[in-house]
Amino acid sequence: MSSTELPPVPATNVLPKVSPVRGEDGERLRSVRLSGVTLAVRSRPSGREGLPPALYVHGLGGSSQNWSALMPLLDGLVDGEAVDLPGFGDSPPPDDGDYSVTGHARAVIRYLDAAERGPVHLFGNSLGGAVATRVAAVRPDLVRTLSLVSPALPEVFVQRGAIPTGLLAVPGVASLFTRYTKDWTAEQRVRGVMALCYGDPGRVTPEGFRNAVEEMERRLRLPYFWDAMARSARGIVNAYTLGGQHGLWRQAERVLAPTLLVYGGRDQLVSFRTARRAARSFRDSRLLTLPDAGHVAMMEYPDQVAAAFRQLLEATGESGIADTGS
Repeated sequence: MSSTELPPVPATNVLPKVSPVRGEDGERLRSVRLSGVTLAVRSRPSGREGLPPALYVHGLGGSSQNWSALMPLLDGLVDGEAVDLPGFGDSPPPDDGDYSVTGHARAVIRYLDAAERGPVHLFGNSLGGAVATRVAAVRPDLVRTLSLVSPALPEVFVQRGAIPTGLLAVPGVASLFTRYTKDWTAEQRVRGVMALCYGDPGRVTPEGFRNAVEEMERRLRLPYFWDAMARSARGIVNAYTLGGQHGLWRQAERVLAPTLLVYGGRDQLVSFRTARRAARSFRDSRLLTLPDAGHVAMMEYPDQVAAAFRQLLEATGESGIADTGS
């Protein structure tokens, strides 16, 4: 069986544990033990009973908190949860050390199978967009709609800002970078990340910056932080080079779910030029372009992303839930 095939895995030993959450008011964080992996899952109180489920998947180096600006705006539309991928946020590394796109996709599938929440409205950003694309392609029964924000899909000419990610995938580079940057403060690192990921870093509030610094300080203390980053970066590079029916663009063509694509005109990591190719590849797609947004439009322009998702629901006739927020 190909390494990209994701057979259903019986998910047992689901042990939810509620713990204090660092993030927006009303959010909860619980730990869910599955076969071979433990995932931290962030959720909010449902706006009302009977809402369809949604799952949000973050990008490389991110966490479930990346969706904390968007999730409240969709409270009346979906029953939302955001997952920390293995090795990121509050999720420990996977037992098998598999940080490939397929490995992350398998973790998402295991959770959805265990929670019996499918089909869900599936959201993904960057690496999470590649993961969500693979999930939607191989397990269409789990995906109701697909919303991708700057998905990490293969490019012939990569953005200059994405070159460090590619270098990080080279064995030994992560350890060299760690030594080179050992004197950098958490504030310096966060400013660098925000300059790379935001179209306008000035949109970050002082509170948001402080929270990001605290989170960076916490992650740098984790013994597996750089390993998770390097191996996941390697997973993206490997996915970019995979051809045939298991290539990400070929899998995009197999996605049956109605798809919302969101691209930022100031994205330094995923080329704005790929937006048109993505719109052609996903068979039932809608494209939202935000000229001033960077790589994380759901954090910079959550209102516009929420409005586009509402339009997706209206266009696809998803019961009448879109009317609840109008």
